[in-house]
Amino acid sequence: MSKEILIQVAQDERRVAVLVDGKLDDFYIELDRHQSMLGNIYKGKVESILPSINGAFVNIGQEKNGFLYLTDADNPFLNDIEKIEEEPSAPQKILNMIFPKPAAKAEQPAGPVVSRIPPKDKNELPLKKDQEILVQVVKDPFGTKGARLTTHVSLAGRFVVYMPVDKHSGISKKIDKPEERQRLRDILKTFTFVKSGGFIIRTASMEQGEKEIFRDSKFLVNKWQEIRELSKKKQPPALIYEEGSLIWKVIRDLLKDDVQQVIIDSKDEFIKMRKFTQNLIGSEVIEKIQYHPGPQTLFDAKNVARELDKIYEPKVYLKSGAYVVIEPTEGVTVVDVNSGRFKSKGTPEDAAFAVNMEAAPEIARQLRLRDLGGIIVIDFIDMNREEHKRKVLNALRDGLAKDHAKTEVNRISQLGLVEMTRARTGKTIESLEFHSCPYCEGRGKVKIN
Repeated sequence: MSKEILIQVAQDERRVAVLVDGKLDDFYIELDRHQSMLGNIYKGKVESILPSINGAFVNIGQEKNGFLYLTDADNPFLNDIEKIEEEPSAPQKILNMIFPKPAAKAEQPAGPVVSRIPPKDKNELPLKKDQEILVQVVKDPFGTKGARLTTHVSLAGRFVVYMPVDKHSGISKKIDKPEERQRLRDILKTFTFVKSGGFIIRTASMEQGEKEIFRDSKFLVNKWQEIRELSKKKQPPALIYEEGSLIWKVIRDLLKDDVQQVIIDSKDEFIKMRKFTQNLIGSEVIEKIQYHPGPQTLFDAKNVARELDKIYEPKVYLKSGAYVVIEPTEGVTVVDVNSGRFKSKGTPEDAAFAVNMEAAPEIARQLRLRDLGGIIVIDFIDMNREEHKRKVLNALRDGLAKDHAKTEVNRISQLGLVEMTRARTGKTIESLEFHSCPYCEGRGKVKIN
């Protein structure tokens, strides 16, 4: 399997196409007119609290206030930036049991101290109006809604995710070999340089050495210290930490051992990317990054442009002559599988199974390419045999396994429908490139009379 990454840079946008065996497998776009806030950390101020909807609106300095679920605000960091209780080491825990500390006197401390936060009344709200809090964006603004926020900050590296205010650690579920999971657990135990927080070991850590994982973790811990120091100095609302550009994310998340080459058509970004790569990964990977001088555009030279145009069309044709119709609405995306020009000498059941098996991985690919999220309903061609239904469902799940977004798939219902969800973190690819026609108001149809 050959895998390459193409990066096309224009004056106000950057596009990334991932090809697997020459076929478009994933697509990302970053526009200057719509900068994603996902992963950004802000020091905000609570504007209002609405217990009836279990949420609060937080001013983070954007056009719309961010929304924070109260259940997502149950975090000791909210009380004071200096009052995060650091987890004592194992020997210290034993000493504390043998020689318990005397109870502290009820007096106001002279300066910032690390202290235990008293338990709250279960009816007490975790936030107060005008309270200053540190929040991270977990979902971009969508429609009339502001950004979704959380107080459970996480910093993603190449091999690990550092959660500075959450003390649990874990390993990606996609790492399923017991011996590899144990090896990574042992590496986690060596992280004595950090006194608080937890780590999630990413799938990219598989077969990586302790030195690489340690360096990545240390980098994130140092980054968190910079965020803490800056948050003390800034007055809300203020941007404290900005998630990297799309090209930075390509290096961090996509440039793995299975990638044969990365081709970029901007000389300036090519130089920056090689420098980023050397600092983050090492000089041995730099040669994978190549420059495309033109004159033909990179996507045209690699026959990707026409393939990208197809992701904006409602119909997706399959090799057999069957096709899939994809219709996003405001609340639900509907996917319909049709036999079209497909011909078969077998039974209707066998024909339906063959079309559905071809459609299932293509549907997973299209959801990924178009970045469709929320509730998705798929209407496969009706099948009667349970074995066929199970195989089609497994083919869909296998296709979704490549997806970076979290997905959940239900069984085929009695009506022959598959209900699934795909995590939505921002605008769809289509909404970034198109807006509703002002003449037909988005109907997309011409009235006969």
